[in-house]
Amino acid sequence: MKIDQIQIKTNDIQKTKSFYQNVLGLFILEEDTKWITFQAGSSILKFIEDPQFNSIYHFAFNIPENQLEEAIQWSKDKVDLIVLEDKSVVTHFENWNAHSLYFYDHNGNLLEFIARHDLENEQLGEFKPESILSISEIGIVTENPLELGNQLIEEHGLHFFSQNTNTEKFSAIGDHEGLLILVQPTRNWYPTQIPSESNPTIITLENNENIIELKF
Repeated sequence: MKIDQIQIKTNDIQKTKSFYQNVLGLFILEEDTKWITFQAGSSILKFIEDPQFNSIYHFAFNIPENQLEEAIQWSKDKVDLIVLEDKSVVTHFENWNAHSLYFYDHNGNLLEFIARHDLENEQLGEFKPESILSISEIGIVTENPLELGNQLIEEHGLHFFSQNTNTEKFSAIGDHEGLLILVQPTRNWYPTQIPSESNPTIITLENNENIIELKF
């Protein structure tokens, strides 16, 4: 399953433009006074301005599975990486065979670079904006993640992530290329103490050559 595009809100389109263009180095595809789209590898990241919006999203980018250390060094010059309890900036998801690092954008959105070692996406050379391969995950907040997951499976032919323990509190739909992370309201976004909140999100997926649009 691939995430072709996510559409989310921002309360300041100019600050959003500055961060994603100047800090992360993403290419601007289109922009207007109230919205902007960026190329994030094979995915598109779209922001719609809403001055009253006062919440955060969590989403992740796939990076080459062999470039975790290079991504850390590149990121340190641009953002404050979130330091974990063990004083490291790297989380090892053993069941998922992946390593991640986390940081915030200018709006407080929780961003993640994830190296998934089951994907054959090694790259040589230094880490750079073009090393961002795709949008890997987007968090969706729902009262019953397991129920929503089963609904998505029935209606759209999707599937639970086989390497995740899917429960009524936390479930994942998709695979290593793209995941919908389904969590209950007020569950803190790992690795922070920030409670999750349900926010307007539009997602375009590609699954078995079918294009699916989901609105939350």
